[in-house]
Amino acid sequence: MNTLLLIIITVFLLPLFVHAQEESQLAPADMSFKAEVIEVTREQRNVDGRGREVVLQVLRLRGREGEWKDKEFTYDATALNAEVMGQNVYQAGDKVLALRNVNAEGEEVFYVTDYVRAGRLYFLIFLFLAAVLVVGRWQGMKAFIGLAATFVILMKFIIPKILAGSNPLLISIIGSLFILMITLYLVHGFNSKTTIAISGTLISLLVTGLLSILFTNLTRLTGFADEETAYLMNIGQSVLNMKGILLAGMIIGALGVLDDITVSQASIAEQIYKANPELSQYEIYKRAMKVGIDHVSSIVNTLVLAYAGASLPLMLLFGVSGPDSLPVGQVINNEVIATEIVRTVVGSVGLVVAVPITTFIAAYFYKKRIVKPAPVEMRADSHIHTHSR
Repeated sequence: MNTLLLIIITVFLLPLFVHAQEESQLAPADMSFKAEVIEVTREQRNVDGRGREVVLQVLRLRGREGEWKDKEFTYDATALNAEVMGQNVYQAGDKVLALRNVNAEGEEVFYVTDYVRAGRLYFLIFLFLAAVLVVGRWQGMKAFIGLAATFVILMKFIIPKILAGSNPLLISIIGSLFILMITLYLVHGFNSKTTIAISGTLISLLVTGLLSILFTNLTRLTGFADEETAYLMNIGQSVLNMKGILLAGMIIGALGVLDDITVSQASIAEQIYKANPELSQYEIYKRAMKVGIDHVSSIVNTLVLAYAGASLPLMLLFGVSGPDSLPVGQVINNEVIATEIVRTVVGSVGLVVAVPITTFIAAYFYKKRIVKPAPVEMRADSHIHTHSR
């Protein structure tokens, strides 16, 4: 059954990935092109208004693709705004992204916008996949296919629907349900443990969603705190619900850790039941919770550190000291900081409640399963005793 499901999902996903690859190859071709730095002909070092050194370069480059392949051109950063264009320092042999423009006098002007990182990123992804397959083997392969399914649902359902103007919170919940059903059943199989984990995750997601709505309203978060939101509003073809997008991000962010902790708790309860089927529902729950409490303490710390790492520049505001520094109360009051606090705490609460919820469902299920055969055995025993008498 699992093999059949893997084949079906792979056949379903492959055309979508091919289509996405074709789009990625066609879309940016007329906007920028890859080039290689042949020579750094001159460097100029300036100091900006804040005392930072800015290196401006004049580069000779050669195109590597399209109509610019093997053609040479010059990029002169000294003629441009130093603080905007002079951040990267290049050297001969670097692969870069170049952009051609025509100025008001009709002259061609070339810009270097950034490094070409795609090749190294693909290699890093390959290392990740290789590690998963070597360590996890067939289970790792199923996990990878589940990851691919998650990516497709995000890119082909959740994001397009939100950009089209649909309710982000509703779309994220529906998408999360599909992600849960596909990935957990695919990786862990069609069994009671997986069903229990999915049930616990859905209930915990509901709690997380309600808390997100409540505290987003109480703290008056708008969803416009990040710079990316202003960019989205400018390029979007429809009016986006930025507050809903904020809530959707909290749901999707919590999902990635919730399914881990719910599967673990369902598995722990299952092993306790198998070790001693005579245990009561309360005993199964109590013993599984002892492990779950340890899991919660470590996973909450992991979640907080993950959010802190992603928002480290914001966290540095708490450590700024000096005559121009803001009090802690004002720093926390900033919407950017407040958004991260709400996201972190709400996600952590969802994790905490997931442990007792999933453990209770698992203990209830396994106890119900072992109670049923008991009357049959008792009747069989009484029948034997009756005959003996």
